Amino acid sequence: MLLGVDTGGTFTDFVLLAPDGVRIHKVLSTPQAPEHAILQGIADLGIDAPHILRELTVVHGSTVATNAALEGKGVRTVFITNRGLRDLLTLGRQARADLYDLQPQPPAPPVPRELCLETGGRVAADSTTVEPLTQADLAALTEQVRRLAPQSVAINLLFSWLDDAHERAIEQALGTQYFISRSSTILPEYREYERGVTTWLNAWVGPLVAGYLRRLSAGLPGAQVSVMQSSGGTISAEQAAREAVHMLLSGPAGGLAGARFVGHGAGRTRLLTFDMGGTSTDVALIDGALQLTSEGHIGRYPVAVPMVDMHTIGAGGGSIARVDAGGLLQVGPESAGADPGPACYGHGGTRATVTDANLVLGRLRADAFLGGNMTLDEAAARIAVGEVAERLDLTPEEAAVGILRVANEHMTGALRVMSVQRGVDPRELTLVSFGGAGGLHVCALADSLGMSQAMVPVHAGVLSALGMLAAPRERRLSRTVNHLLADVIAGEVDARLASLEAQGRDALGREGVASADITVERSADLRYAGQSYSLTVAWRGVPRSAQQFHDEHERRYGHRLDLPVELVNLRVALRSRAPHVPLAWQGNADAAAAPRQVRLYGIHAPVAVLARVNLTPGRRVEGPALITETVSTTFLSEGWRAVVDPDGNLLLERT
Repeated sequence: MLLGVDTGGTFTDFVLLAPDGVRIHKVLSTPQAPEHAILQGIADLGIDAPHILRELTVVHGSTVATNAALEGKGVRTVFITNRGLRDLLTLGRQARADLYDLQPQPPAPPVPRELCLETGGRVAADSTTVEPLTQADLAALTEQVRRLAPQSVAINLLFSWLDDAHERAIEQALGTQYFISRSSTILPEYREYERGVTTWLNAWVGPLVAGYLRRLSAGLPGAQVSVMQSSGGTISAEQAAREAVHMLLSGPAGGLAGARFVGHGAGRTRLLTFDMGGTSTDVALIDGALQLTSEGHIGRYPVAVPMVDMHTIGAGGGSIARVDAGGLLQVGPESAGADPGPACYGHGGTRATVTDANLVLGRLRADAFLGGNMTLDEAAARIAVGEVAERLDLTPEEAAVGILRVANEHMTGALRVMSVQRGVDPRELTLVSFGGAGGLHVCALADSLGMSQAMVPVHAGVLSALGMLAAPRERRLSRTVNHLLADVIAGEVDARLASLEAQGRDALGREGVASADITVERSADLRYAGQSYSLTVAWRGVPRSAQQFHDEHERRYGHRLDLPVELVNLRVALRSRAPHVPLAWQGNADAAAAPRQVRLYGIHAPVAVLARVNLTPGRRVEGPALITETVSTTFLSEGWRAVVDPDGNLLLERT
């Protein structure tokens, strides 16, 4: 059996692929110990017996690394670099967060200066040794580290991507009592600052991730545990514990993998996605394949490993509404989270949220939340929204409409960032909504962008967990070259690519992936000589890759230059065959039964409430309507129609 698990800020989602079909489940997250919610959900699903666990593969997205990095709660870490570079991470790129702030407050350094150590072993850009690494250097260094008593060590020497012998020697000298992260392993690429931050982040959160995965695996004896990477592929828990930096966008990557999977099944390959959960909304563009970037950030830190290219804002179902000092209505980014949660959850929350606003307007049904397993407190929601309404001199319903409009505007702005601001017309795309709260807002967002097609996937409320089941095992490796393309010897490039491929095949082989089941993609980062940034194109040899770079540069920026082209980085992506996840949708025979009718604020005629499980393939639903399911609700606005496709997806079109 396959189990996909997505740990979110408010809920932990489960999708179980068993011999008898697909089962879904949700439990409230336990942020202080995420494994508790996972183990609780597995027990609820009745698959915690030892003989079942031995047949179970768990693929999950974890927020442990993300939360630790964002909240500044990593472990005590020593940073080791060459002499004269002690302040490398503190100086960074010296770019201002606010361009016109002439007296900015300096942020706290990533690593306190007393934990930054210098040593020998400096290599030049031509790979010659500028300063040797002596035995005296190693002895002094190990003694300094011993006195500082860290949990982990990050090693980042200059040009380690050319020659990693000195980093290896330091690692060997330090022994096995520390969690050690080497830049030549984590990111063997140029740009010492980005490489240093990525290596430090891996060391800073690595012990936390390793401890979490160890506890989770101990609670699931016999089960095979894998983790979603930020790039959209999975990795074994053992490997993930050593490379925690690859998990910083673990959950969101699962959602995009799921959106791509169901989109391809529905014949929709150009997608604009938004994943609206309880705490935040993630927005991304999918043009056939997942769009990746090596220029992502986590908080204020650059993370140069490949990750899904997305934009995140603090707008979710739990986003708190308030009236500021100027009398304006604000929504988010502060969230009620899982504890205490929105007021309507009845767990002690008293502040109005987007979820409370949807309940007040009737778009959420108090008796149909989580399939009826959790009853919402409508009276508490009215009191919370009423406090906002009183400050605005409005009725609770008018204030609820305002809360949703503000939240929708935040999300519309995020969708424009990933489409309009990148030269892509959103009207040519399909808006794909998922996450527990997404279906309530999909029509309004599509209207704001002038889009006429949208999609609410099957199991949209747990699509990130579903995507983890559909994701292949994957490895991505890279290495900096930094040569003019005209000077590159094709045989040398092929040899380097073959070496990276061999490393990836070996890693996947240790996870049980047969060599015949692995597909390989080779690519290169190219740029014009003198440029700071590059474009990634498929590697097809020197002349064809150069031509592809010129064409892509002209498509992206509107021009091409008569300048030499540089080969910056070589990249290899290796993937296993993706698991088969059947989604054939039947629907219940009760589909023809008359739906119940309810009154919604702002809509004059009664509105039909339909259970999604009763909608058979080919069924058409005219808006306005509410379509409820176990893990989410879809509000089909007036002027929209939904058609159920063979996989159970709701294909929305504006009428």
